[in-house]
Amino acid sequence: MVRRPEPVATPAPTDEWLESVSVAAAAACRAPADLLGEYLPMLADAAIHGRRPASWQLDAIRALGRRAAESEVDAGRAVDLYLSATWRLWRELPTVARSSDPEKVRNAATAVLRVLDDAIGVLVDGHQSQRRDMIRREEAQRAAFVDDLLRGDADVSSLVERAEPFGIDLGKRHSVTLITAGEPGSKVEQTAAALERIVVEAFGDREVLVAIKDGRIVAIVPAGSNDGEVGSTLKQGLARRRITGRWRLATGRGFPGAYGIARSYEEAREALEYADRLNLDDDLVHARDLLVYRVLGRDQAAIVDLVRDVLGPLHQMRGGATIALETLQEYFATGAVATDTARRLHVSVRTVTYRLARIAQLTGYHAAHADQRFTLQAAVLGARLLDWPTVPLPSDTE
Repeated sequence: MVRRPEPVATPAPTDEWLESVSVAAAAACRAPADLLGEYLPMLADAAIHGRRPASWQLDAIRALGRRAAESEVDAGRAVDLYLSATWRLWRELPTVARSSDPEKVRNAATAVLRVLDDAIGVLVDGHQSQRRDMIRREEAQRAAFVDDLLRGDADVSSLVERAEPFGIDLGKRHSVTLITAGEPGSKVEQTAAALERIVVEAFGDREVLVAIKDGRIVAIVPAGSNDGEVGSTLKQGLARRRITGRWRLATGRGFPGAYGIARSYEEAREALEYADRLNLDDDLVHARDLLVYRVLGRDQAAIVDLVRDVLGPLHQMRGGATIALETLQEYFATGAVATDTARRLHVSVRTVTYRLARIAQLTGYHAAHADQRFTLQAAVLGARLLDWPTVPLPSDTE
């Protein structure tokens, strides 16, 4: 077993002149005096005897650097403390103050500067190491908190307690926006950092949280009276900062409580999925605009039966069911106006009316009749969800 060397007889750190140096340096730098540890006796020993610090002494200063980081004393202030203590001690060192020998003073100065250089190096190293560890812990805590918060099945009291350090009051209404890259190779982490600044600028630094989950950026912000404003604000912020690549945003409605955030997140997640399945061109989608698809998508068997029974006969149309569906979609989108439908489809009004009549003949549902239009429109929405007729219905492949 290697024994620690016995400390050299040097001025004790409790000597009045060393204490006064420590107190003065700490007051000037507004840093705790105990962060100096045994640095001043070690410095005095170097000046008097010319000794370099031992490895265990430097390890002790490295530990003080870590303590400074834990105490939220930044590295610059810690370094200032050591520099201030060094020149104050040098000014009062008996070896320097009482000597008229230039060589002796020069040797003492060299020894002191060497100790200072060694000490500052390990002090900063310890500080940076601790900061990295703290950042990793904070990131792990944030990731675990976000996972539990968005999953919605964690203990509420625990969530409330864990939310406090992040500035989240779970009793208030919050809205969740998901941002996903539309192109491979997009820089998600850099965009998340930029988005965090956008969120803080728009909503303040309280009640907000930005994180990455499953490759998507999650933004939790206070919900206002208009949920649509949240997504629009974030989209404008990304455009203003000229974030490269294409990004799609989906915003869930605002809800109060811990489970409200999980509910808003689920809406945003489903909105993204439906936007992809429906091949929507808009880069900003709102869950409230896709609620009908959520309703239809909840009962897969029922929507398959609806599409098959109502729209199945359209395979008999000239050009197939695809042309019929395209006509119905545009007809419903224009508010059942045949002239506008024809303009969108780049065909004649006569062609539109012929197709609608043929659809009514095959399906038994007239798009122009209000009481039958709903069934047709629901079936068309279901067909878009199922990507029919491009993808055969489940029963068609049995």
